[in-house]
Amino acid sequence: MLDAGDLFFKKFAGPFPDASIPGATEKAQLMLESFNIMGYDAMGIGDDDLTLGKEVLAGLSKKAKFPFLSSNVMDEETGKVLFEPSLIKMISGLRIGIFSLLSPDLFSGPGDSRRKGIVIRDPAEVAQEMVKELQPKTDLIILLSHLSYPKDMEFAQAVSGIHLIVGGHTGMHLAFPPIVKNSVILQTGLKGMYAARFHLTFNDGEAGFYNVQTKRSLQDNLTNVQIRLNAAVTQEAQKVQLRKTKEDIEKRLGQFRGKNEFENVIVPLTEQIQEHPEIAKRIEAYKTKFPETASTSTPQPEASAPRTGPRAGPGAGTSGPRK
Repeated sequence: MLDAGDLFFKKFAGPFPDASIPGATEKAQLMLESFNIMGYDAMGIGDDDLTLGKEVLAGLSKKAKFPFLSSNVMDEETGKVLFEPSLIKMISGLRIGIFSLLSPDLFSGPGDSRRKGIVIRDPAEVAQEMVKELQPKTDLIILLSHLSYPKDMEFAQAVSGIHLIVGGHTGMHLAFPPIVKNSVILQTGLKGMYAARFHLTFNDGEAGFYNVQTKRSLQDNLTNVQIRLNAAVTQEAQKVQLRKTKEDIEKRLGQFRGKNEFENVIVPLTEQIQEHPEIAKRIEAYKTKFPETASTSTPQPEASAPRTGPRAGPGAGTSGPRK
């Protein structure tokens, strides 16, 4: 279970008033406890996670049962990374390397209070370093990107070796994930309204990827073409064109051979989904203590939102790689 950041605080519009800080801090604690119960594997750092400063975020990380990752956020005082730069996990026999990047362009400027005490290294430079470090040790590399969707597309073009880009910040609902060169780009909608489950049949990190839905669509088209070819009423001129279409489809299907097959299932997190009892109990305790803060409702996704498509990856969705 992965997330690409902006988990703990609402969209930044300026420093919190002093009177709001206790409620915001306790809400972040509540969310962290919930993520612990859910069994998160890692999260990337987003710009809004720094709303109350690096010290508060560092304090949250110490209570987490999973690592906070940020490969390019440095402590200004020590010059060292503020959180762990990467993680290697063994999942279904695969060695999966995970790292995270935060874009400095998402802040309003050097005076942005969220940047106090930190230095953000160039994401492109750090990405090259992380891929070089992780490649010999892993089969699959995942970037938890808090760069924005346009930058994710640029990274997929410019940086080789990243297999999955689980993006955040922009909140693009990628029902059908783009494949750019050898990278699959995943992202779900904002505000934790969706989760995504990524199913992967992995053969080779250099082989490329294809969406099983594309394959199914081509196979259905091939079946329809064959039915029309077998029909007695089909004219010979039409059969010539259909045979050409059949050859083209078969050629495209042949290109999938040996590649890594994936399917991503996007699930809207509606009120109909039952709460974990321990999380529900903690939420009620928070609402009792901070009734005004808790009364702000969160928009719900439509129940009819697409369930299949192409985290990742991660606005606030999750994307779990598996073999």
